Amino acid sequence: MDTIQNKKKSRIIFIDLMRAFAVLMMVQGHTIDAFLSDNFRSFDSPVFNFWNFWRGLTAPIFMFSAGTVFTYLLRLNDEPFFQNPRAWKGVKRFLLLISLAYLLRWPTPYLFYFGEVTPEQWKNFFVIDVLHLIAFGILFTVLLAYVAEKFKLRDGLVFGTSAFLFFSLYPWFSNVSWINYLPEPLTGYFYTGTGSLFPLFPWVGYILCGAILGSYLAKNPGIFKSPKFSGSLLIIGLAFVALSGIGDRVEFWLNNESTFWTTSPNLIIFRIGVVLLLNSLVSYLAIKLENIPPLIIHIGRSTLPIYVIHLVILFGTPWTVGFYPYFGKSLDVWTSISAAVVMVTLMIAIVQSVQLIKGFYRKKLAPQKVNTK
Repeated sequence: MDTIQNKKKSRIIFIDLMRAFAVLMMVQGHTIDAFLSDNFRSFDSPVFNFWNFWRGLTAPIFMFSAGTVFTYLLRLNDEPFFQNPRAWKGVKRFLLLISLAYLLRWPTPYLFYFGEVTPEQWKNFFVIDVLHLIAFGILFTVLLAYVAEKFKLRDGLVFGTSAFLFFSLYPWFSNVSWINYLPEPLTGYFYTGTGSLFPLFPWVGYILCGAILGSYLAKNPGIFKSPKFSGSLLIIGLAFVALSGIGDRVEFWLNNESTFWTTSPNLIIFRIGVVLLLNSLVSYLAIKLENIPPLIIHIGRSTLPIYVIHLVILFGTPWTVGFYPYFGKSLDVWTSISAAVVMVTLMIAIVQSVQLIKGFYRKKLAPQKVNTK
């Protein structure tokens, strides 16, 4: 019984490290993008290209890690689906994330009065962002896990097939003007035409790819402690990157043009490959490094509050004032970078402060040893 409990309480450190990297990259990316003037956004600049490249990888890393963590914890519990507490926690997580997602974009300072909301405010309210996406990604993962268990199918087959559908249907979904067929509140889930940043197609696919890894880790306890595991991720990642390059060459040969950086499936394959390569590197470092600062791990476990707090500071809410209305896209390069450093430092300081407060109260509430001498 103790072995089972220890297994259920186990954490995979390299996933926390990946989440910490992803959320801090997202914080700096949002900050620089919010403040940097359009005058400095030139693709002729190698520095801007490098930053933009990694910013494009932040969301896939974040979503892949979210799928890995959730599915790992879901499958770590061997109980039947409807008795599995992690399944119900997934539904609760969906409700929490979707509520926060809409609350962050709430169009009015009043909770139940919408008489003064402008069409532009309604449009902004219906934009689908990362929290909406991860909420539905977790919900789909729960439902697909049930399907796999119900029909006795392998998780890898169910999650992989579903991810392939989200990826392969993306070009078709992106070319349909969904506003002509669906109410505006729903269109953002299917394409970017009404301003949404992360429609379900193709982005849920990254969460489901992470779910494949999470299920594998849960069913192979301790495998992540072996350099062989890191090597396997390295080989698979390199294969995906090579496949994306080959696919791009074939596309260019057939159409005499490349859509790699737009709607091409080769970009999706490339991003999955890079995410796997990063997981390979970080999992190897987690094995080799004897002392990983606990603060980094705590950052990886605090992605949701970091995400919400930095957005509130940057963009505000109907009840608070953010910096974007005053400085949005008006700063030079070094001032924007300085703002990103300050924001990242602030997020780290908040996590550290919370841990210090928790430690203080744990120490205060801990039973005192009685000296019997």
